[in-house]
Amino acid sequence: MLKEFKNFIMTGNVIDFAVAVIMATALGGVINGFVNNIAMPFVGYFAGGMNFEDLHVAMDGKDYATLAAAKEAGGAVIAYGAWINTIINLLIVGFVMFLIVKAYNKTKTPPAPAAPAGPTQEELLAQIRDLLKK
Repeated sequence: MLKEFKNFIMTGNVIDFAVAVIMATALGGVINGFVNNIAMPFVGYFAGGMNFEDLHVAMDGKDYATLAAAKEAGGAVIAYGAWINTIINLLIVGFVMFLIVKAYNKTKTPPAPAAPAGPTQEELLAQIRDLLKK
């Protein structure tokens, strides 16, 4: 059973999957950094200086200046600004993945055209027979 497990782990698919997960995690960190540190400040600037991260609704009915203040008060808070950030993050990740897959597909070589099918053995023998008759 240990040998079967070793064979399973060492197959190409499992190792490829592990590499893909590690790369996706690293890429996710890079994209999150891009969204939070570069994209969202631009979006906030063009939206009138709004910080989406602080958009919230306090369920206790009180008005808090920031999301941190609302959470510190201990009441339930709907942080819809963080959800907006997540949606923008998803769109950017999807676009980046689209670009990566598109670039990868361009690097693939198209399959070689199939060689034209030659005559079968029977056809060759028939041709030889016909030539011998002449």
